Amino acid sequence: MLPPSPKKPPQNKLGLSHAFLQCADLILPWLTPQELANVSLTCKTLHRAAHSITLYRSLDASRSFENFPIPFHNTVDQYPYAYFFYTPSQIIPSSSSSSLNRQFWGPNSSQTLVLPDSGSSYAEMGCTLDSMDLLGGSWVSVMDESGCECERCEKVSEDNVIGCPCMELEGDEGMGIRSECGPSCGCRLECGNRLSQRGIQVQLKIVKDVRKGWGLYAAQWIQQGQFICEYSGELLTTKEARRRQQIYDKLASDDHFSSALLVVREHLPSGNACLRINIDATRAGNVARFINHSCDGGNLSTVLVRSSGALLPRLCFFASKDIKEGEELTFSYGEIRVQPKGSKCFCGSFSCLGTLPSEHT
Repeated sequence: MLPPSPKKPPQNKLGLSHAFLQCADLILPWLTPQELANVSLTCKTLHRAAHSITLYRSLDASRSFENFPIPFHNTVDQYPYAYFFYTPSQIIPSSSSSSLNRQFWGPNSSQTLVLPDSGSSYAEMGCTLDSMDLLGGSWVSVMDESGCECERCEKVSEDNVIGCPCMELEGDEGMGIRSECGPSCGCRLECGNRLSQRGIQVQLKIVKDVRKGWGLYAAQWIQQGQFICEYSGELLTTKEARRRQQIYDKLASDDHFSSALLVVREHLPSGNACLRINIDATRAGNVARFINHSCDGGNLSTVLVRSSGALLPRLCFFASKDIKEGEELTFSYGEIRVQPKGSKCFCGSFSCLGTLPSEHT
């Protein structure tokens, strides 16, 4: 007579379900919207998990990189958010595009920004600035007791109107210029001369319009001169920028695609050469990629910010006037020079020309 076989212990369904959800929480935030939608169709548990991630994404476009969440608001169609890779500063793409294939975007995100520590005794010091005009003005060189020198320069002109994504921007067309402390200074982020390096300090939101698509709006009252954001994206060679623009032009022919490739050209004092910077925020960028054009110049000023010790300047936006809560943030993309039959403009200003500026790169 054989002994009775031992009974199998009952499976802990609750434990299996908990482990399943833990795996889902680790994997689903890496999925694209289409992949997430496909997964949500498999079972009720994954449907609830995917819905939670979709809600989270619509509540913060910045993936916790910025000081405040930047939500999406869409009453136009069924797409609750725009999908792109978020970077709060300029990045250099690798030789392969694998680094931009995935980015975590979901609950429990702990991504933060860390300013490189100088590791010196200057850690607690700052730069003593007796006055600061956020848009330029009469700038002087100021040195504090610890020897940190903050170079300040004069604004180029009163008219801070430059060009736009998908065109070449001339640095001598009225682009504001300012200098800030950088890697070669001993000061830290608290220094008064690092205004544009602390991330976004105002509350913003991304709203979809039936004609213009997504746009960036103020979620609070913003005072004239306040820093809004940097134009962040991939730093490209001119050859790569031209190659991508040809692809973007073909994709834009069906009116369902818009690129965010911006080219800045700053003429050097000698006049014999110019510095050219190509920033593509089409795949990877920050909220600046949503700023729309206005034929009347908009309410934002564009400023090239140079940090001491940094090789390239950064293109930043400042409020050119007081901005009311709920007002759209816009700037002028420049003159219509090369493609007079370009995309339609829906800025709604009294001086609207009906066509968005555009220029070959």
